[in-house]
Amino acid sequence: MEYLPDGLTLEIPEGVFPLGTDSMALADFVRLSGNSRVLDLGSGAGTLGLLLCAGNRTCSVTGLEWDPRAHAAALENIRRNALGSRLQSICADIRQIPQLISPGSFSAAISNPPYFSGGPKSKAFPQARREELCPLEDWLAGAAWALKFGGDFYMVYRPEGLARVISLAAREGLEAKRLRLLRHREGADVSLILLQLRKGGKPGLQWEEACLYRADGSPSPYYRQIYHLQEA
Repeated sequence: MEYLPDGLTLEIPEGVFPLGTDSMALADFVRLSGNSRVLDLGSGAGTLGLLLCAGNRTCSVTGLEWDPRAHAAALENIRRNALGSRLQSICADIRQIPQLISPGSFSAAISNPPYFSGGPKSKAFPQARREELCPLEDWLAGAAWALKFGGDFYMVYRPEGLARVISLAAREGLEAKRLRLLRHREGADVSLILLQLRKGGKPGLQWEEACLYRADGSPSPYYRQIYHLQEA
């Protein structure tokens, strides 16, 4: 059992992708206005939805998850946290979005999509972070369809894929507006990127930098921020 801010809890069964830095960093990166309607693409056990509901008490989140096991876990997490009026999970493939969702229905979208296309598969999570089942183009197309004009898509990805993401997003009318470069340790190479893409946005990219650990290996203020830890 994971204990989240605002008294919420998250239970992830064996075989479903666990809570990790990707999700914590992405939830912290998101900026929501009041009463935002958020679509979570590839929502798993409802991790990002719970984190967003914990940080913003007026938002509502709809998760879309193809794996029945993860979907069932999300429904249980929603029930246990009494969030049925704000958080829901739909068991479907993101390529079904045009059949399931009216265009422009959401003010924001969020995703931790698969971002590896080669190499050995994880035995515990064979589909996790891999693009074979659903290419990046489909994630971006789904977000663009669901977002209203001016809505934002927040995603986490690998730094070597940044140019590809921005190029493919532009084809869907999603303009890169904000970028956070995340390093595991001060002075190390960038290990993850957090990107905000705006539907119909004008050109103009702001970027930020953050690291999880100081040079001496101690947790950074950013690490404590995303994990909601008190300063020592």
